[in-house]
Amino acid sequence: MSTSVKFFAGNNTLNLATKIAENFGSQLSSSSFVAFSDGEFEPSFDETVRGSDVFLVQSTNPPSDNLMELLLMIDAAKRASAANIIAVIPYFGYARQDKKGKPRVPIGAKLVANLLTSAGVNRIMTIDLHADQIQGFFEVPVDHLYASELFIEDIKKLNLKNLIIASPDMGGSKRANVYAKLLNCGVVICYKERTKANEIGTMKVLGDVDGKDVIIIDDMVDTAGTLTKAADLMIANGATSVRAYCTHGVLTGNAYKNIDNSSISELVITDTIPKKHGFQKVREISVSSFLATTIKAVTENKSISSTWKSNNK
Repeated sequence: MSTSVKFFAGNNTLNLATKIAENFGSQLSSSSFVAFSDGEFEPSFDETVRGSDVFLVQSTNPPSDNLMELLLMIDAAKRASAANIIAVIPYFGYARQDKKGKPRVPIGAKLVANLLTSAGVNRIMTIDLHADQIQGFFEVPVDHLYASELFIEDIKKLNLKNLIIASPDMGGSKRANVYAKLLNCGVVICYKERTKANEIGTMKVLGDVDGKDVIIIDDMVDTAGTLTKAADLMIANGATSVRAYCTHGVLTGNAYKNIDNSSISELVITDTIPKKHGFQKVREISVSSFLATTIKAVTENKSISSTWKSNNK
């Protein structure tokens, strides 16, 4: 007897979860959410999950309530005798807290991994972790996917003659090199010094961008301070155009204003974080089909690295 597959969504990722289920050839199962006056809440499933492979879709941004809701959903599925509980976390919150950057600070990503595992999750599926080593924080399988599968094809359609890939910082150089190899072009790197979180001190370009169509690659864009400063620097160094491809559009504070006033001609993000974008410079690509195909591979015990070419790296 085959195991049934059921999809449930957290409140934060309802639209994306609906599209994932539809692309899978299924539909989103019904669940309820009760909010209490003291701030507590209780999610519940409106149908049986006994013996089923349960996929719980929830991005943890903002992290606190959304993470807690996901943990409660995992616990509910475990207590309802689900066969397997898979947390699909398109955007993994606290990923930037992957190490101790200074004394007496937590490693938030490790703590979140412990919480998810203790709640009873059997598998994690996520896209473009801020640091690859976060996979090692888990004692369960982690399917770490890369939005390059979507972005590479989109970049090719632009048909840019003098394409060059750029990393906005040293930490993203590996990611930029992967794109450069797949697109058969060069790569440049921005070197930056931060004065404090979300604030950039000095920045300079390592490489030649004169006459080039630059595409900046990053895993996320938050306040867009680094991104816009890098773009302006590229134009000042003779670049013909600058675009940016960032997987997770966190986009807080003055991000939209910064992008609108910058040299960036277009910012392309995915829908891992639900947002309403009222700016012409921001374009969104959905990860729903990408995730649905990956989920199908998991349920059929097929290789994910064979399914996605650019994710086999």
